[in-house]
Amino acid sequence: MSADPELIELRELAPVRRARPGRTRLERANALRIAPGTARNPARQPVPGRGHRFQPAGPTTHTWCDLCGDFIWGVVRKGLQCAHCKFTCHYRCRALVCLDCCGPRDLGWEPALERDTNVDEPVEWETPDLSQAETEQKIKEYNGQVNSNLFMSLNKDGSYTGFIKVQLKLVRPVSVPSSKKPPTLQDARRGPGRGTAVRRRTSFYLPKDAVKHLHVLSRTRAREVIEALLRKFLVVDDPRKFALFERAERHGQVYLRKLSDDEQPLRLRLLAGPSEKALSFVLKENDSGEVNWDAFSMPELHNFLRILQREEEEHLRQILKKYSYCRQKIQEALHACPLG
Repeated sequence: MSADPELIELRELAPVRRARPGRTRLERANALRIAPGTARNPARQPVPGRGHRFQPAGPTTHTWCDLCGDFIWGVVRKGLQCAHCKFTCHYRCRALVCLDCCGPRDLGWEPALERDTNVDEPVEWETPDLSQAETEQKIKEYNGQVNSNLFMSLNKDGSYTGFIKVQLKLVRPVSVPSSKKPPTLQDARRGPGRGTAVRRRTSFYLPKDAVKHLHVLSRTRAREVIEALLRKFLVVDDPRKFALFERAERHGQVYLRKLSDDEQPLRLRLLAGPSEKALSFVLKENDSGEVNWDAFSMPELHNFLRILQREEEEHLRQILKKYSYCRQKIQEALHACPLG
């Protein structure tokens, strides 16, 4: 196997558009789809995945289902998560999970030293606006410290290009299309027309040491980097399921900070220098518990409100039923007591 890094070229990228309503629903390849009026074929029943130990997801779980790809959201009944491999899905999708549990994944983190920081928290290195002359000087200093051919170059318009390395530290599985011609991320965002066939997908766990080099522009945003990585691996999961983090080692501690969608990784790389200890980039699941509601379309938000209303009504019904049962038992005990 060649030791040369595999490069992904990111040139002029179109602005990322908000997901349109009615995103195509994707089903797992080994999940049986039954059309109305057809009989079930026992020989084609999906084989349940082995080894999972599903538990109700925590209160801060706001993520996308690893089976169907839809967003998991609710206040009380959020979804299920495997205690071992962290496979996360809707309650309705549990019976269709066919991927075997891989057990706890040791991704080589240092949990005692790492800490997720908020996007708004300051970092030790500054990110000033550089003039043309300052940018050119920074690039010369950067290239003088690089021990490979992954240099930065200044363009005539004042922008610059260079390389960033991203390590993929994904605990949960990713989904890829099972068809020979995979859909693009834009196809996945595009709403289905009437009569559009339901696409199928299958899942696997990425190797824990997966690393990709990307050739990017200084104005390339973190969200575009994530989408390029997903395209490279043919991943059809929603890009919002993932987040790009910067990792830094300072004073014997390891810090992680989630980048906002509009931050420019190559600019951070230039300011921090080529040292991997000073700065490196990591792709992880976006499991911070925070939801960027502005990233959803109007129909999606209205659907979340309907889900919230149904969940609230069901929760209230269960509470009233419990109190009614308790009140009935107390009244029966009172009637059973002798007078006086």
